[in-house]
Amino acid sequence: MNRNSLFWAPRGLAIVFIAFISLFALDVFAEDYPMGEKIVAFLIHLLPTFILVAILIIAWKWEQLGGLIFIALGVYYLFLMAGHEIPIASYLILPGLFFIIGILFLFCNLKLKPKEKAKK
Repeated sequence: MNRNSLFWAPRGLAIVFIAFISLFALDVFAEDYPMGEKIVAFLIHLLPTFILVAILIIAWKWEQLGGLIFIALGVYYLFLMAGHEIPIASYLILPGLFFIIGILFLFCNLKLKPKEKAKK
């Protein structure tokens, strides 16, 4: 895996994941409410997106911290859903993506940072 792919893999996956999560906010426009209430509901439904974008910005600058935050989100989701009777795939998809993104950021930090320091 070259340096460019390694750099963009966690960032691209996080962007696609955030875009996917954002799609769920569009369901408010199917409701029968005034447009002002729909916009407020849409913004409220986008709160997880805003939080994930903020975490991605942190991870973009500090890969190690961002990777740990993404992994912590996966663990938090597992604890949040513990005890609910939902399919096992639901336990694996969202936290699994958080874990993959976090591990990719940590791997990116581990592999790219020493070479960048050697150049200085």
